[in-house]
Amino acid sequence: MIAGLGLQADLWFSDDGYQKTQKLRFAVAEQRALNDALRERNAALDAEVINLKQGVDAAEERARTDLGMIGKHETFYQVVPVVSTTG
Repeated sequence: MIAGLGLQADLWFSDDGYQKTQKLRFAVAEQRALNDALRERNAALDAEVINLKQGVDAAEERARTDLGMIGKHETFYQVVPVVSTTG
């Protein structure tokens, strides 16, 4: 009986017992959540790569937004707000 209690105490309170198992389960759950988020991000990036390879419109949009490019027969207008110098 005492040996059984000793083994139970070891199981519940030692560094290699139940607490370690719980910590490992928590770490695995965290890693799975991170992997799921990364999997979603990678899927979005894959879709963007496919879109850029196949569609001219996507490449043009990217050039406009990221590089500030304009088309051959387009005119660029920049609207600058008036700053009041009186205060």
